[in-house]
Amino acid sequence: MIDAPFTIDAPLTGLQKDDWLLALSEVAEEDGFFENLGDAHYAIFVERKPTLLVTFETVNGMRALSEMSHPLGWEMVRSYGWSHLCIASEGDTWFRDPAVYDRFDKFIDDGFFDKFERVIFYGAGPGGYAAAAYSVASPGAQVVMIQPQATLDPRVTEWDDRFVEMRRTDFTSRFGYAPDMLDAAAHAFVLYDPKVTLDAMHAALFTRPNVTKFRMAHMGVALQSELLQIDQLEALLKLAADGQLNASSFAKLYRARRDYRKYLKSLLATLEAQDRKILILSLCRYVNARMQAPRFSRRQRAIEAELRQEAEAQNPAPAEEPVAAVEDATDPAAMARDTPEVSDDSATA
Repeated sequence: MIDAPFTIDAPLTGLQKDDWLLALSEVAEEDGFFENLGDAHYAIFVERKPTLLVTFETVNGMRALSEMSHPLGWEMVRSYGWSHLCIASEGDTWFRDPAVYDRFDKFIDDGFFDKFERVIFYGAGPGGYAAAAYSVASPGAQVVMIQPQATLDPRVTEWDDRFVEMRRTDFTSRFGYAPDMLDAAAHAFVLYDPKVTLDAMHAALFTRPNVTKFRMAHMGVALQSELLQIDQLEALLKLAADGQLNASSFAKLYRARRDYRKYLKSLLATLEAQDRKILILSLCRYVNARMQAPRFSRRQRAIEAELRQEAEAQNPAPAEEPVAAVEDATDPAAMARDTPEVSDDSATA
């Protein structure tokens, strides 16, 4: 049970789920609200400055991804004083629930989003879908989506076999097809790994004049976790809020991957599968110059040895002299025999 009041700066780790939810409600209700939305969703609002971050998260995700077991947006509350609205779900629901629709209808009717100077919608995976779908409630918002699904309606995305249990869920009624819901957004951003085929196919469905796509090759299937690991998720959201997120600014923050071992190992594996020896050697030299990486050291030595052998095979050394000639060259008797005699005249001279 909770023995003391909690604040937004206090960790909520180690609590049972009911106590954890109670702690969240205690923090939110100081200057916001905490609401149950049906049986599987919650709305958690903390009001601060007139920049609002709206995130779509799962209960398990919050408890696992945050060191303090907080909603991800609370970091932005602490760092920048933003207001934060978290729509939380029990598991991956894609936030397809009439109770959630009704709450966003109420937000619209009350002019909730109109109170804020800037609004940013954010989510990853199912939350990315929801960030796009519900952004229509706040025209002019910025939307940041990591690996979003456009829809799970099998008539549109029957090729996605990862979430077959969701195929009977309604994705055609209110707030349904996520790409269409972005028409009123100021701008939207889709982050995905182009080598994850199904994510790339969903990303293609978000092609719109006001959508920019950022490719995060070799980062895999958990991009939100990877951005947290390289400590760049906060920077990403800040750029979006400031209207400064673009290809150039994203490239600068994404440079942090150059020192991220998981990314470097994934890149190495890709190059090895393609047998790109010269590129592998360049990568290994880059890594070995910056960190202790035994795998890269071994690979560098192996490739350098292979390249030396290939060079020697293409440019063989001159043939050795016959053994007899070599022996004569080191035999004193032979050397005396082959040395020209010197005349007395030349010696006197």
